[in-house]
Amino acid sequence: MFEKVLIANRGEIALRIQRACRELGIKTVAVHSEADREAKYVRLADESVCIGPASSAQSYLNVPSIISAAEVTGAEAIHPGYGFLAENADFAERVEKSGFVFIGPRAETIRLMGSKISAKDAMEAAGVPVVPGSGGALNDDPEALLSIAEKIGFPVIIKASAGGGGRGMRIVQNADELVAAVAMTRGEAGAAFGDDTVYMEKFLTLPRHIEIQVMADEHGNAIFLGERDCSMQRRHQKVIEEAPAPGISSALRNTIGERCAEACRRIGYRGAGTFEFLYENGEFFFIEMNTRIQVEHPVTEAITGVDLVQEQLRVAAGEKLSVTQKDVVIRGHAIECRINAEDPFTFVPSPGRVTQFHTPGGPGIRVDSHMYQNCTVPPYYDSLIAKIIAHGDTRAQALARMRIALSEMVVEGIKTNIPLHQELLNDPGFIAGGTSIHYLEEKLARERGKGH
Repeated sequence: MFEKVLIANRGEIALRIQRACRELGIKTVAVHSEADREAKYVRLADESVCIGPASSAQSYLNVPSIISAAEVTGAEAIHPGYGFLAENADFAERVEKSGFVFIGPRAETIRLMGSKISAKDAMEAAGVPVVPGSGGALNDDPEALLSIAEKIGFPVIIKASAGGGGRGMRIVQNADELVAAVAMTRGEAGAAFGDDTVYMEKFLTLPRHIEIQVMADEHGNAIFLGERDCSMQRRHQKVIEEAPAPGISSALRNTIGERCAEACRRIGYRGAGTFEFLYENGEFFFIEMNTRIQVEHPVTEAITGVDLVQEQLRVAAGEKLSVTQKDVVIRGHAIECRINAEDPFTFVPSPGRVTQFHTPGGPGIRVDSHMYQNCTVPPYYDSLIAKIIAHGDTRAQALARMRIALSEMVVEGIKTNIPLHQELLNDPGFIAGGTSIHYLEEKLARERGKGH
C-alpha cells in the first residue's frame, strides 16, 4: 500500500479521499488554491501545498504545479477525485511518466471511453445495449444524413463526440431541421471542445437516467455494485440520486450489471467506473462511461457496505479487489441530496461566509461536507457544499429519514437549495418513484413559470 497520496482536488471529495487514506494508514498531501487556504481538508492533511491563485486554470488544472507538489512532498500516487483533471487522459499519462501512480484507469482507457463514438463501439462489441444511432461520425452529405435519420426514426439528437455536461447537443424533430442542426452542432463542438466530430442518436422522449457502478483490478477481476437512479436533474445536472433504482428487478440488474463487468474485463479497465444508461420501456441504452469516482458514490456505499474510495486505493496499489461479486449484497435503500450554495428558486450561485452550519444526524444519516461555521464559500468553483445521504431498510424509510435530515440542516449566511429538496421529497411523482429525466424541469416550468 502507498505511504503517501496527493489529493488533486478540493471540497467535499478532497475530504472524502483524505478520510479513506487515513483509515488505511496513508499520509495525505492536500494541494489548494489561495482561495482554499483555510479549508478543512487542508488543515487536516499531513502536508499541504499552495498550487496557485483562486482561478482553477492556474491551480486545480495546473498540471506542472500538481506534479511538482507531488515531487517536493515525496508522494507516491495522485488521486484526482471527480471533475477538474479526473478524466483528463493527458494528465493521467503525465502522472505516470513522472513516476507516480494515477489512481484511476490508464490513459488509453480514459481516451477510449472519453470519445462517445469509440466508447459506444467498445460497448457494442461487449454486448452492452446502446442507443440506436449513426454508428460513427457524421459527414456533411445531406442525403446520407437524411438516410441515417430515417433509419433511426425522428426525433433524433446530434451530439458532439467530445462533449459532456449537457453541452454540445441538439434535438432534431424532423427532416427539414436536420442539415442545419448538424452544421450548428459541429461548429459549436469545434469551438467548445477543439473537436468538431458529431454523431446521431435516437432521441428518447421520457427516459430515466440509470447508472451501473463497476470496480475492476489489474488481475482480471471486475464486479458491479448495483445501480443508481439519477433522473432528478436540472440542465443535465443531477440534484437527487438514489439506489437501487425504483422498479428495476434484480434479474434485470444482474443481467445489465454483468454485461458492464464483462465490458471492463474486455477493455482491461482498472479502478472505479460508472456506465451511464438511458432507460425507457424496460430497456437499457448505454450513453457514456465515467472513468472516475462519482459525486453520488455514497448511495452505493450505503446499500453495499463497500468503501469505493478505499477500493480505488487498493487497486491502484496493485492489489486485488477485496470483494467478489458474490460478496456484493444490496441492503435497503439510500437517497442523496446535493446541497448547493445557490438560490433555490433562481439557481443563482450564492457564495459568501457561512455564519451558522449545523449538520443533521440520527440513524442512517451520513453527511459529506467540508464546510464549518465561519468558513467561506468561494465564487470560483462548483456550488456543491454538502451531500446528505439517508439509508433505510425501505425506500419509504429512507425518504422519511431524509425529510428529517433536511429539517435539521442549518446553513446561514448564504442561500442553499434545501427548500427545493424539501419540496421534491414531498412531491407525489418523486414519492411514487421512476420519474423521467425531464420531470424536474417540467415541474419548475409549471410552478415557477420559467422556461427550460
